[in-house]
Amino acid sequence: MYKWAQPKICGEDLEGAVKLPASGVKTRCPPCNPGFFKTSNSTCEPCPYGSYSNGSDCSHCPAGTEPVVGFEYKWWNTLPTNMETTVLSGINFEYKGMTGWEVAGDHIYTAVGASDNDFMILTLVVPGFRPSQAVMADTENKEVARITFVFETICSVNCELYFMVGVNSRTNTPVETWKGSKGKQSYTYIIEENATMSFTWAFQRTTFHEIGRKYTSDVAKIYSINITNVMDGVASYCRPCALEASDMGSSCTSCPAGYYIDRDSGTCHSCPPDTILKAHQPYGVQACKPCGPGTKSNKIHSLCYNDCTFSISTPSRTFNYNFLALPNTISLAGGPSFTSKGLKYFHHFTLSLCGNEGKKMSVCTDNVTDLRIPEGESGFSKSITAYVCQAVIIPPEVTGYKAGVSSQPVSLADRLIGVTTDMTLDGITSRAELFHPESLGIPDVIFFYRSNDVTQSCTSGRSTTIRVRCSPLKPAPGSLSLPSTCSDGTCDGCNFHFLWESVAACPLCSTADYHAIISSCVAGIQKTTYVWREPKLCVSGISLPEQRVTICKTIDFWLKVGISAGTCTAILLTVLTCYFWKKNQKLEYKYSKLVMNATLKDCDLPAADSCAIMEGEDVEDDLIFTSKKSLFGKIKSFTSKRTPDGFDSVPLKTSSGGPDMDL
Repeated sequence: MYKWAQPKICGEDLEGAVKLPASGVKTRCPPCNPGFFKTSNSTCEPCPYGSYSNGSDCSHCPAGTEPVVGFEYKWWNTLPTNMETTVLSGINFEYKGMTGWEVAGDHIYTAVGASDNDFMILTLVVPGFRPSQAVMADTENKEVARITFVFETICSVNCELYFMVGVNSRTNTPVETWKGSKGKQSYTYIIEENATMSFTWAFQRTTFHEIGRKYTSDVAKIYSINITNVMDGVASYCRPCALEASDMGSSCTSCPAGYYIDRDSGTCHSCPPDTILKAHQPYGVQACKPCGPGTKSNKIHSLCYNDCTFSISTPSRTFNYNFLALPNTISLAGGPSFTSKGLKYFHHFTLSLCGNEGKKMSVCTDNVTDLRIPEGESGFSKSITAYVCQAVIIPPEVTGYKAGVSSQPVSLADRLIGVTTDMTLDGITSRAELFHPESLGIPDVIFFYRSNDVTQSCTSGRSTTIRVRCSPLKPAPGSLSLPSTCSDGTCDGCNFHFLWESVAACPLCSTADYHAIISSCVAGIQKTTYVWREPKLCVSGISLPEQRVTICKTIDFWLKVGISAGTCTAILLTVLTCYFWKKNQKLEYKYSKLVMNATLKDCDLPAADSCAIMEGEDVEDDLIFTSKKSLFGKIKSFTSKRTPDGFDSVPLKTSSGGPDMDL
């Protein structure tokens, strides 16, 4: 059917006026939305809890399954009861009693409005959520539910589509904005608080304050809206659940945090070590995803974290790190920036590196509302808790308040992907050329993070890398720096990089970090002292060994030993020489005596009974030698003059003066 746009500012009965077209032929209405059924009067009603539907009839969930409650709107026959629409003037910001959005079967679109700069408002209110037991036990992963919608904008000028979120009827906060024409796409927002939530879509055709309608063809369309875990919601399907035995039979129950459901048996099983479980898909062991390098899972298998320790092996040695000396949080402000009016502001970053069982320690706050509220009254300030967050800081001299203004807090790191010395992990790259090069030969340890926020520019969410570098000259906590080429920490708005230099980032000391100095032997004592290698590139770890004292022998001692041994050897040789000389004399005497007895009268020798000295003979008879020889000559003659029969030949002279004879 066709109807005049309100307010009606034309005359249909004037000459040349266009008439309303005739209404179209009636067609069969599309089905109800999932979880609803059609009544006899063609209205859609929700199915009771424990049943589900695809938009036609309700069916009970099979045994061993439970309904997945939520709201899924994809057919737009009438506006759902928990949604409302209106128009807000873009000039005086007053609400008008008009319809801002119209239903059109498979989508809902913006109406014409009274002026092109009016805001077409569509609001969806959800009373609360029903998160699972595992979600409630996870204090760090604050995802209670999520809303996903598919939309499209068709614009000829500078139109804008805003998506805003309100908590407990408080002022809506803009979450995302799309400018200009956008093709059909999906957007997901994670809900982190179990409260009454309102979700608002506002479309403005132009920001110019003009009266009248020139751009009525500019339109925003929403095709579907899906919200999970809604209190008093409906179900479009049922999922397997863990079974609990009772008197009435088996019934569904929730598995403890960190347990997955076995589809075949319906029982709960704990995930393996160092794996995490996605709470919205806890079916089968494949639902337990392994943690990244350098990380481990917490007790309930909800997140991976690093306990501030890390180890890496290289061909030369093994580096062991302990970052507990680094503070829980550290802040850094980027360079000053200025608005078009010359007002100064800073991008302020807060980082928390590791430990704390994976608890996020960095907090960024929006205190603009608090500063405007008079003292004594309570206000509502938005804060972000993450591993790394960013806020815009306006100095007090600019705002006129006593304290600076912190606004627009953004999470840059919600999940730790891994810790490694590699420059790339899970599609995130920390380029070495972003910072001044490392010169000590110790590898940088890089922490890789991802955020849950998905934006138009960052379709995979934001990512953050923290490069931790050993710097012996910078005591803890050290210094934090941004890339030299990107003063705001990012060069593309999606990937942020930081360098943290500190002595606390040096590896733990090991035996490779010290060497021994051995002193000379003094007074029989030698000392071994252990000192660190310079420059010292380690911290904590092992301590230097105590000084070692050993007993030693000096050079003077060994010289004395050598002289004594030489002297003893000389004496021994002298004694042996005298001994053999004396023995040689006795042997010569025996032979001389034998010769003298043999030279009796005419040399007629009777047969000798013995050549030995007989009893009573005087051994002191004179010997007459043919010639006088030295001691050396006698020894030589004794050893050389020997006949073939084994006897020595000695030249002798007889007592009667006869000729010499050799015997």
